[in-house]
Amino acid sequence: MTQYLLSIYQPDDTAPPDDLDQIMSDLAALNTEMQKAGAWVFAAGLHAPDTATVLRRQGSEVLITDGPYAESKEHIGGFTVLQAADLDEALDWGRRMAAVIGLPIEVRPIQDS
Repeated sequence: MTQYLLSIYQPDDTAPPDDLDQIMSDLAALNTEMQKAGAWVFAAGLHAPDTATVLRRQGSEVLITDGPYAESKEHIGGFTVLQAADLDEALDWGRRMAAVIGLPIEVRPIQDS
């Protein structure tokens, strides 16, 4: 089985929705369903991009700066790693996640090491 990263794209400077508690409850139920199906590997929410620290090599030095890495209108607010038989199965889980949280989900296969 291949592992896939499902990245949750969250708009910057947006107030949490009024129904955030319901969304989180529905997401927990979906995570439980993925666990029971043997698909769920790991999931986490991330702090805001302004909490990031970026390390960048410049010549022989590594510079440390406050994040985020790039300015944008959205950021990765959380992610799920799952395993699926194929891309179609991973997309099905991603589709269901997008329906639950109402935000864009990027599905990307993880390279074998």
